[in-house]
Amino acid sequence: MMDASTVDAREAAHFGAMAAEWWDPTGSSAMLHRLNPPRLTYLRARIDAHWGGDAASFTPLAGKRALDMGCGAGLLAEPLARMGAAVTGVDASAEVIAVARAHAGSLAIDYRVGGVEAVAGERFDLVTSLEVIEHVVDPGVFVHGLAAALAPGGLLVLSTPNRTPLSRLAMITLAEGTGRIPRGTHDHAKFLTPDELTRLLDGAGLRVTDVQGLAFSPGRGFHLSDSTALDYFVTAVGS
Repeated sequence: MMDASTVDAREAAHFGAMAAEWWDPTGSSAMLHRLNPPRLTYLRARIDAHWGGDAASFTPLAGKRALDMGCGAGLLAEPLARMGAAVTGVDASAEVIAVARAHAGSLAIDYRVGGVEAVAGERFDLVTSLEVIEHVVDPGVFVHGLAAALAPGGLLVLSTPNRTPLSRLAMITLAEGTGRIPRGTHDHAKFLTPDELTRLLDGAGLRVTDVQGLAFSPGRGFHLSDSTALDYFVTAVGS
């Protein structure tokens, strides 16, 4: 899910151990399943805004190449393929990629084990990397790798937890403390603030065009929000 110099072998092993349950909405990846609807809502809105697409179209990515870096077992890669994209999914865990390939069925997704070096020299119209950057060793190198994979006129969408007291309480104290997320999934010190991530993107030659929060409430679950205190999305394009 990242450049070779930024891959954390412990992180890859941690997520590899969860591979068999990745598609179980009640298993160890249950939180990812709950995150996916607002993630897809945000992503579709950015796709339509960037390319002037028809919001009623089922295939807004027809004719485009998409890269999902840190794809896990395909929770995002599969919907991208159904939107019409030629999808490449890359993840550092061989166990997770094996599950992704088995689950894809008739979807022609190019799954690869590795990091951004796995797509060296290739360019993609859409690059996504959701809830990944907080697991890499060197976020700056990782962002530069994503920027190098972005085609001229392309769209980059990231998401990551913010480094705030709320994210520590919600994701580590509560979610990991109660077993809703496997213990050791997050390191609060590695979370990035929106300003920090924006500076990394600027340094990689990209321009941030949108930032939106992802919040949680008992009544609504995960939903898009003006607050970035828990988690947030960033959209960027070539500057």
